[in-house]
Amino acid sequence: MKNKVQLIGHVGQEPEVKTVNNKKVATLTIATNDFYFNEKGDKVEQTEWHRITAWGKTAEVIEKYVTKGKEIAVEGKLTHRSYDDKDGIKRYVTEILVLELLLLGK
Repeated sequence: MKNKVQLIGHVGQEPEVKTVNNKKVATLTIATNDFYFNEKGDKVEQTEWHRITAWGKTAEVIEKYVTKGKEIAVEGKLTHRSYDDKDGIKRYVTEILVLELLLLGK
């Protein structure tokens, strides 16, 4: 088994691109939608939000071509990390580290 994630979704906000140690890093969120029928037979839409991080050339492509609302496909791996916020509280982050990006739609 491999740690592999594939998602197609819409970008939730303008990507944030920074330079860290002379390498670009892009962070953004994408929304994926799923549908199911509840016990009454009503169709229910469920939206999930995913934190996405991309480095290097992929971050440069995101900076140039990806905007809020754009549909994209990403393939990567699921990662977990923690950090201490400004108040000293430990925070945990789960994100997808992008290995491949595909621009979809218009």
